[in-house]
Amino acid sequence: MVFIIIFIIISKMEISFKGKRALVTGASQGIGRDIVKQLVKCGAQVIAVARNQELLGLKDVGPIDLLVNNAGLAILGPLTEVKEEDVDRLFAINIKSLINVTQIVVKDLLARNAPGSIVNVSSQASLAGLNNHTVYCASKGAVDAFTRATALEYGPKQIRINCVNPTVIMTDMGKLGWSDPKVAGPMLEKIPLRRFGEVQEVVDAVTYLLSDKSSMITGTCLPIDGGYLSS
Repeated sequence: MVFIIIFIIISKMEISFKGKRALVTGASQGIGRDIVKQLVKCGAQVIAVARNQELLGLKDVGPIDLLVNNAGLAILGPLTEVKEEDVDRLFAINIKSLINVTQIVVKDLLARNAPGSIVNVSSQASLAGLNNHTVYCASKGAVDAFTRATALEYGPKQIRINCVNPTVIMTDMGKLGWSDPKVAGPMLEKIPLRRFGEVQEVVDAVTYLLSDKSSMITGTCLPIDGGYLSS
């Protein structure tokens, strides 16, 4: 009897995207690649976009029910050394392409009078100042503001829009950039859990926000930061 009850509970917690079409940007590596794998595992038909030039020129992708705006770029350094082309590239990928893709998907959802769910991958850098991250912080702050505004605008149409705000995540690039204890130490000291995040922890949060399990959540920026922002 106990086994049957546990099985029922677990079954109710399972997430299924069967019959749904999903679009994931920045899908060639790291978080994006694993999001694609998870959505396929949950039954979605997934369109994966990997190239930055495709983002800015993306037009007709057919009906999309789920969107993950994961593509992003980081150019770091002191503000006085930031070049104009760096600013243009950061905002082109981190916010302009995100707006472009979201616009395409929302127009289609409205035309079909269909509900939808969108998750934007932002950063803890949108919620806290980080040294040598000035323009990156600004671009991710724009992602959060865009998320809140679009959630307000399209909530009445049953289109939910949220974002996740990860700390350092142990992708291949994350491991490369944060493997030096002298670099990682000061950041880890600010994270109550005393560790960086794993890719699957972001994937799980994105999957939840896309799913009907979060049907009353929209306009939220969810930190995945081990408590970094609590300090």
